[in-house]
Amino acid sequence: MSKENFKAAFAIPLILLIAAGIAWAGSQGGSVLEGGLPLFALAVVLSFLINWLVFIPSYLYQTEKFFDITGTLTYITLTVTSLLLAPQPDLRTYLVAALVIAWTLRLGTFLFRRIHKAGKDGRFDDLKPSFFRFLTVWTLQGLWVVFTMAAALVVITSSTRVDFDVFAIVGLLVWLFGFAFEVVADAQKSRFRADPANKGKFIRTGLWSKSRHPNYFGEIVLWIGVAIIALPVLRGWQWVALISPVFVTILLTKISGVPLLEKSADERWGGQEDYEDHKKNTPVLIPKL
Repeated sequence: MSKENFKAAFAIPLILLIAAGIAWAGSQGGSVLEGGLPLFALAVVLSFLINWLVFIPSYLYQTEKFFDITGTLTYITLTVTSLLLAPQPDLRTYLVAALVIAWTLRLGTFLFRRIHKAGKDGRFDDLKPSFFRFLTVWTLQGLWVVFTMAAALVVITSSTRVDFDVFAIVGLLVWLFGFAFEVVADAQKSRFRADPANKGKFIRTGLWSKSRHPNYFGEIVLWIGVAIIALPVLRGWQWVALISPVFVTILLTKISGVPLLEKSADERWGGQEDYEDHKKNTPVLIPKL
């Protein structure tokens, strides 16, 4: 076994151990199904099962085309299943479920169209031939879904119901702002790329003149909105669910989002006066006024 495969094989049980910790913490004060299985824990289990099931044909046919759509399916399945099994869902519960599904369908459709148009995702080229490395990516997606919607899952699965309050209203407004920001930013970039006159150029108009990554800013803000809605429901170890916006922020700013795109942009346009000027005067994430 190569060094890379060994690391991947070691990473999988570590990922599952982390997921088990989240499942335990999120289940505290949550509803329990017949047989003693906490509803929050069931959602965590489903997140991995869905990704592993789709991994099998994806590995056999050496394709990554189902990866993004599987993430979308996972979010929706966890949300709908938890909602159907939740005890006495209230307005806050339905609101959070609706927000997660709306975000999922919008982003899932956007990503599916992008991979369909591009034909492939080069990030998977070196991973697909390796069983363990490719499986690790799918396993990570299972954990990613759990981390991202942890706060929402607590609201849906909790046995504690809190009347619709100022936290729900403020959280909804924050979510709407972040969602609109992300949608507009993605639409502006799609139109920019669709114009043949912009081939080989970088976008610096619209929201992209205020931030180099306005779509990521909107993504972070909307998950902060969900966390605000969840605040009155959290009890004891359930406060771990606030990892949701923290995880999204770290993921996008330190791991897979901003760093990779900034590196790619530097390789393509680094040294060009207009690009260097744009980079110097435009914030990486938080838009300038």
